[in-house]
Amino acid sequence: MLSKLLTIFILSTSLILTACAKEPAMNSSPTSSDKTDYIVLGMGCFWGAEKRMGEVPGVITVESGYAGGDQKNAGYYDVLGLEKEIRYGKSDLRNHAEVVKVTFDPQKTDLETVLIKFWESHDPTQGDRQGNDIGTNYRSAIYTHSDAQTALAKKTEAIYQKALNKAGFGKITTEIAPLRNYITAEEYHQDYLKKNPNGYCGLGGTGVKYPVSTPDSANAMPEKSPVTKRLEGTDLNNERQLVVFEAEDCAFCKKFKAEILSTWQSEVPIVTTLNPNAPEGWSLEKALFATPTIVLFEQGKEVSRYTGYNGDKERFWKWLGFRLLTPDQRRIAFEQGTEYAFTGSHLDEKRPGTFVDPITGAALFRSDTKFESGSGWPSFFNPVEGAITEHKDTSHGMTRIEVRSASSGIHLGHVFNDGPPPTHKRYCINGNVLKFVPDEQTEQ
Repeated sequence: MLSKLLTIFILSTSLILTACAKEPAMNSSPTSSDKTDYIVLGMGCFWGAEKRMGEVPGVITVESGYAGGDQKNAGYYDVLGLEKEIRYGKSDLRNHAEVVKVTFDPQKTDLETVLIKFWESHDPTQGDRQGNDIGTNYRSAIYTHSDAQTALAKKTEAIYQKALNKAGFGKITTEIAPLRNYITAEEYHQDYLKKNPNGYCGLGGTGVKYPVSTPDSANAMPEKSPVTKRLEGTDLNNERQLVVFEAEDCAFCKKFKAEILSTWQSEVPIVTTLNPNAPEGWSLEKALFATPTIVLFEQGKEVSRYTGYNGDKERFWKWLGFRLLTPDQRRIAFEQGTEYAFTGSHLDEKRPGTFVDPITGAALFRSDTKFESGSGWPSFFNPVEGAITEHKDTSHGMTRIEVRSASSGIHLGHVFNDGPPPTHKRYCINGNVLKFVPDEQTEQ
């Protein structure tokens, strides 16, 4: 519950739930016909579940709702309120689970295919929770409307349990029961991630693939179930390592790759994985609940994480910068501070090489554009093309041109028109927010 409310707060384009609380939930009696069938599934938060199940070819509609509880008429806040009473021992009622009603065309897909997607798209071993969402209302569940559906649900559960056992997971806790007291969720919950394009993609479950049956036996298991391999901690940088936890078909993961990973030059090593578990031998502070989630590990332990990516590159680099930079560097980089003259780094650096952004590693200035200005700060007459941006600065009663790193957005210094030819510019830069990388031939 806390995770979902936090997610709502983070997404700037999200609907504010308190403003929508007056919308009544709608009672609904799911029905099937000769042309369609349906099943009701609980996978934790129904936003991600709705998106995941809607990806199955042959699925016609996916509707968010509540089911499996004792109340015959309840809405989102009724469910949350009852869960709080249950937690404090004030109610013996069975609460509803957040669910999705998946309606599909049996001519284009079958129930087994739908259930396979269900098993693979969440972690069915977590009991009354899913990731950071904790409570009986986030339980894993399959609610059926016929004996045949119940039998198939239990059959697929048994097959998937064997695959989970091989991958080291525990017992499946999914509730399989006849559907009762189904209620359609409020309108603002329907197609939530479509309405909120900055929303997060749901994680892809345990990373364990459902075993493919063979012609000889519907229950036959392959020698080894296809599993998204867990990263090995011994293969990574134990001192400091970034891991990007992704999901298949996640648009925001692709955006992060295109805008951040494709030009990665930071000194911090980074890897991606589709497995939502920590690298072998390492540990996460808490379960992941959205993708992409970028986790910074130090000595094999999580020290910080960045959840979701909607194109705000400066925000991402600021997050990383707060872990990489010293307090003095952060004051300059993020608070437009200035080091005292003649106290910063690289004032006397004369070796051939490149001065780079200390967070992104992107080139800022070449050493052959550095000159002695006598100002007390490293000075350059020309930056690397496209490396900086200029901004009007009227602070301290002066009008100046501020210089920032184009890659991370951090403050570097100012530019003045009293430099040497050919540009006659003086880029007066705080040395403490520069990192010097000597040319390879000059390294000792």
